[in-house]
Amino acid sequence: MSGLFSLPWLYRHNPRQIAVTDNGKHVELLRIDCLGKELRLEGSLAGWQQLFWDNQLVSVKEACAENQGLRNHEFELSRHDPQQETVQKIPLTLEVDLIWQPFTLNYRLLSEDAVLSEGSRNAKDIERQTPVTPVKAPQKLSLVGLASLGFKLLKSAKVIKVVLAGASVAAYSWLFSFQFALALIACLMFHEYGHIRAMKYFGMKTKGIYLIPFMGGLALSDEKINTRWQDVVISIMGPTFGLLMSIAALVAYWITDNPLFAGLAAFNALLNLFNLLPILPLDGGHILKSISFSMNSLMGLVACVAGAAIGVFISYSLGLALLGFLLLIGSLEIVFEWKSRHQSHLLPLDRYGQIFSTIWYLLTVGALVAIIWYLAGSGDNMLGLPLKILQS
Repeated sequence: MSGLFSLPWLYRHNPRQIAVTDNGKHVELLRIDCLGKELRLEGSLAGWQQLFWDNQLVSVKEACAENQGLRNHEFELSRHDPQQETVQKIPLTLEVDLIWQPFTLNYRLLSEDAVLSEGSRNAKDIERQTPVTPVKAPQKLSLVGLASLGFKLLKSAKVIKVVLAGASVAAYSWLFSFQFALALIACLMFHEYGHIRAMKYFGMKTKGIYLIPFMGGLALSDEKINTRWQDVVISIMGPTFGLLMSIAALVAYWITDNPLFAGLAAFNALLNLFNLLPILPLDGGHILKSISFSMNSLMGLVACVAGAAIGVFISYSLGLALLGFLLLIGSLEIVFEWKSRHQSHLLPLDRYGQIFSTIWYLLTVGALVAIIWYLAGSGDNMLGLPLKILQS
């Protein structure tokens, strides 16, 4: 059989099956070798499945109520022999047995009765895979495109990190003091480092940490996440690292009795607790979105809108202009998430993942509140500084 696959191959399919596709809106379920070329299966929670051979669409299964279970993709490849001027048709079948929660996929690639390939995949395989970069269609010149290009160029310049860090130190020094500015920068860096560590755990390439004056910090990656679990872990690891820093500062306060460490522990705890508010685009909002949308789309919409309502109340009550600006961004994210709910490329959390993520979130929030509560009796004025920064 090895000599059979050494000549050029052509794909053949039913033209009526071809449908418009957007690779960015589907989960890449499978990528294997088929007759010397790549065979790639993409799907969505709505039951849609698309099969590509050498980046050519060869089979489509439409969305349906039964979005999982056994499905067979049947297609033909044609081999052209220029010497004999003949075309040989090879019928192929890809059997796919898919379960979304918990995610498992078993497959067999058949050529008539011969098994060419078989195996299985789970959620870990999805997390670690690098998605195929879709072919980008030519885009017209626009202000949005220019802004996007400018931002990409901005991110690629390492000197920008130093400039933004210096601007952040100067801004916070002007508001408070140089010593406090350094402490604040340390809190932000440790928080963002938690996000970076989570990205690296999933094998994602990172662009580093950027400090934004009066806005906090930003951890960037060049790669997209593939699962809701990745979104939860990357989001919550920032506050988790922040919690560890507050605990370390609290221990240092017990040992040295230096009020500076008490203020640092309380201040850092307040910052990370604010980040865990269930409001998009804060870390807590991403955690809420991933858990609720893994249950069902309606639950996700209700939870995210409720979080936004809480944000509006807090923003109005405390006069937080920054939170109001973030709510505007978060509202757009809710709209985009709802519109793409049937074509989401993110693998949902299973029931165990939903419960574990909720417990992790509540324990982190509870620990941060406990630290603030413990230090509240000290009468340290630093407890009011986070609110003052947010109001400014």
